[in-house]
Amino acid sequence: MSFLSRVCSALTNAKVRYAVVGGYAVALHGAVRGTIDVDVVLPWTKASLERAERALGQIGLQSRLPIKANDVFRYRDEYITNRNLVAWNFYNPRDLSEQVDLIITYDLRGKKVKRVDLAEGPINILNIVDIIKMKEESGRPQDIEDVKALKRLR
Repeated sequence: MSFLSRVCSALTNAKVRYAVVGGYAVALHGAVRGTIDVDVVLPWTKASLERAERALGQIGLQSRLPIKANDVFRYRDEYITNRNLVAWNFYNPRDLSEQVDLIITYDLRGKKVKRVDLAEGPINILNIVDIIKMKEESGRPQDIEDVKALKRLR
């Protein structure tokens, strides 16, 4: 099973509402894009963060920073404003290519999720309209390129 499928399966089994964003989502929408890490957005709730933290731990991932879900939830504004933290990173210490970024600057509540059925199981990705908007707001050079590619698909 691919790393992406393991992550999505773990989140689904933990009853975490999620959507993959970033390179994997762009590729699953049909644009050519390479990536290694899995970028995920959640509804911004303490319970979602806690369930995601447990689910990722169960597949061998650990937080890169010495923080827990409660810390991320309570100090989100501090982390974003004063520490420039955009994502809470989890990694596999046995295989550093396995990394997940939980995006803390975005709230999945009110957004539409698209289910993509892959051979290994279903994957939830952010719908194309919301992912374009999210990437436009970020303004990073790679995100701007992703927006151009996604708009060509529409």
